[in-house]
Amino acid sequence: STSNKVLFEAIYEEGENISLIDTLVRIAADKLSLSSDEVRSYLESDAGGAEIENDINNGRRKYSISGVPFFVIGSEGNEQLPYAMSGAQSPNTFLRTFATVLEEKDE
Repeated sequence: STSNKVLFEAIYEEGENISLIDTLVRIAADKLSLSSDEVRSYLESDAGGAEIENDINNGRRKYSISGVPFFVIGSEGNEQLPYAMSGAQSPNTFLRTFATVLEEKDE
């Protein structure tokens, strides 16, 4: 999604700290054309908390997540189940997984 892409770029390409509300509000307004006031109000409230807890619990059940870091790798729109990896992984493990996902996407 566009918001995922924008947040990814903010973290990994621009070095932004997206744990800060001010940073998220600025990104939402500048890159996603969202209302600063509405985004700030949402982030400073408990709105969405139950949905987030539900998503976390669903992920734990679906992928048997029991610790961090935990990685789920797959391509959007792919009908195959994504790859899941628990714990620290070597760069080669990630490279092999990415290569496999790309091969599956091209099929």
